Amino acid sequence: MEHLRAQAEQRGSPALIVVSGLGGVGKTVLALSWLHGNRSRFPDGQLYADLGAQSPESPADPDQVLGGFLRALGVPPERIPRTPHERVGLYRSLTADRRMVVLLDDAVSAAQVRPLLPSGHTVVVVTSRWRLPGLSVDGFSTLHLEPMELEDAVELLASTLDDDRVGREPTEARALVDLCAGLPLAVRVAGARLAARPQHAITTMVRALTEERGRLDVLAIRGDHAVRATLDLSYRGLPDHAALLYRRLGLHPGTDFRSGVATAVLAGSGPGDGDATASLDLLIDASLLSDEGGDRYRFHDLVRLHAAAQAEQDTPDVRAAALRRILDHYLATATRAEEILEPHHRSLPRDLGPGPVAAEDFGDDGPGALKWLEVERLNLMAAVRCARRAGFPATAWQLVDAMWPLFIRRKYHEDWRAAHEEGLAAAQACGDPAAEARMLTSGGIGELDTGGHADALEKFSRAAAILRDTGDGLGFARTFNYRGLAYQGLGRLAEAARCFEQAVAECSRYGDARACGLARLNLAEVAIATDRYRDADAHASAAREILLEQQDPYNAARATVLLGRAQLALGRYDAAEGHLDRACADLSQLAARHEVARALEALGEVAERRGLPEVARTRYQEAVRLYDALRVPAAESTRARIERLGGPPAAEGT
Repeated sequence: MEHLRAQAEQRGSPALIVVSGLGGVGKTVLALSWLHGNRSRFPDGQLYADLGAQSPESPADPDQVLGGFLRALGVPPERIPRTPHERVGLYRSLTADRRMVVLLDDAVSAAQVRPLLPSGHTVVVVTSRWRLPGLSVDGFSTLHLEPMELEDAVELLASTLDDDRVGREPTEARALVDLCAGLPLAVRVAGARLAARPQHAITTMVRALTEERGRLDVLAIRGDHAVRATLDLSYRGLPDHAALLYRRLGLHPGTDFRSGVATAVLAGSGPGDGDATASLDLLIDASLLSDEGGDRYRFHDLVRLHAAAQAEQDTPDVRAAALRRILDHYLATATRAEEILEPHHRSLPRDLGPGPVAAEDFGDDGPGALKWLEVERLNLMAAVRCARRAGFPATAWQLVDAMWPLFIRRKYHEDWRAAHEEGLAAAQACGDPAAEARMLTSGGIGELDTGGHADALEKFSRAAAILRDTGDGLGFARTFNYRGLAYQGLGRLAEAARCFEQAVAECSRYGDARACGLARLNLAEVAIATDRYRDADAHASAAREILLEQQDPYNAARATVLLGRAQLALGRYDAAEGHLDRACADLSQLAARHEVARALEALGEVAERRGLPEVARTRYQEAVRLYDALRVPAAESTRARIERLGGPPAAEGT
């Protein structure tokens, strides 16, 4: 409203404004409300025309609209020129000295609007579902309407109901407008249906809207306003290639996506259908898709449901193939990230569907690969949940497996657990024992970080039994490492040490040097916990050498941290600090925040032992900040160290 007011107060030239936005977002209501409140500013009157962009016949002809405007300006019908050029000339002559407003509602294109532009001090407001960038050339400013904020939408609901139900049920009112995703038309329709049933609580409508598949049907008034009908009009105005992309993107399981998803979903669709960029631009121009910046796009929640409903036009086979291309896009890209970040982990097969697979390209950039996994985390989780139910169980567990670098570095424990539960069910549905064992071991490692050592041991033992029964000797040998970690967490250190020693022996027999290195690393941890610091130094040194030879810089850096801790316990502070500084630098490059925090905590202890409390406090506080960001229990013991130094405790989340 303020934007319209500021433009209308310009002097010396016409004020030209385009109000665009999704159907039902309130463009016309805003424009008319502003006009009614500002009649006195325009003494020479107002002109209005519905340009019929969504008309079932065809958009209005500008020449016919001009005829109506000329009659409204007092030109007798017999004196209205016959040619469009002459009509435009007369219209602009008549408006040259007038102060008036022209509202052109529901425009379809800049070409439709241009002949209707007056001259003089006239304000022109154009509303359209399309952004009409061509009008910028004519000097128009743009106002793109977004859905309402929560509190504004609640106020709209209250005014529609015109009773005290919003006041009595504030939580339910917020839930209702949230389900309407702030779309004014949806809020008004829901409110109108409730207003017709004054005995019904708001929670009744909330329950009706909770089921996504039927939400658009609920948001309708028989024979009158309907959200689905409004979106249908916008959809029918799309060219075929943009309509195809709209339907296909309706299958996307997440809430937002990059352009690579659009490219993937169109792959193999046939000639002329593969230009994702042009189709995305059209969907944005039609206000059916939001450009979030940074190559990210998002559907309004109700538009997403509408797009998914339109996908039902296609056959089940076509829908399944399109969804498979989306899932394969995420699987191929996550696998590429896994290969860069954890090349030793990438040992199980990846089954991609037929045809071309469009994957994101981040070269060999490790930070770029990890950033992609982190940014796409919610979409990857949505894809995992979707894949098995859609009939692609192998894709589900393989997606979980490919997400390993994200879980091990960023410690999203709730997602870790949920993903591996889904992945385990998918592996069992496939009848794939190797995949089932991987889901159990990877899921069990996640339990270790959150204190679920008993659950982890149960998972590792199940995996060991599967691998033993299927004759996978090396896989079975590796489980000694996993079971040892669980025993270590349970405080059963003697059993842990025996498992790690068996892992060294058995994995050596099968020629797995890296697994031997990890077992030596774990033996170093147990040795530190049992005050055998010279043994810890020997195990950590051997582990580091093996893991560097095996080109595993992440675990080699972990071994370096243990070297530093062993040297610290032996009172060799210079050596300890050297190892820990080196480990901190290496782990920072690998974006391994949890291990960086462990190194910083040990560096804090070095400073404390040297009588440098301020340095120690700074290092502990940085470790706490990282631990808190990862939501791991280690933050509390480190915070206690700070308190023992006599300074203020580190605030949670600092």
